[in-house]
Amino acid sequence: MELKTKLSTLWIVVMFNMLFADILMFMMPEFLETLMTGYSENIKITQELLLVFALLLEIPILMIFLSRALVPKLNRLFNIFASLITILFIVGGGSLIYHYIFFSAVEVVCLLAIIWYAFQWKDTA
Repeated sequence: MELKTKLSTLWIVVMFNMLFADILMFMMPEFLETLMTGYSENIKITQELLLVFALLLEIPILMIFLSRALVPKLNRLFNIFASLITILFIVGGGSLIYHYIFFSAVEVVCLLAIIWYAFQWKDTA
């Protein structure tokens, strides 16, 4: 499998795990209460906060395409940088709920694989 395809596929796996971790949160009554009150652990949920989350979630979405489209040198840099930012977002915004820990672990393993592949990338052009 071509390296660009591997990277893009790993980003897809990360996105699906992020999506399903959040979908399963909607099955938890405590989470629904948080949504209804607008507060999460003394943090007010605002439009600005949701915009920050949207921007952070856009990174993996964009990387699905950019992993296939960028030239090797930029591809390496973008994949490493985007993976590090996404790992910080996953760990920093995570939860200690079992399913969330599981999905987060899978996401981090995939992101570490992306970093590994990007570091190993030899530009043959």
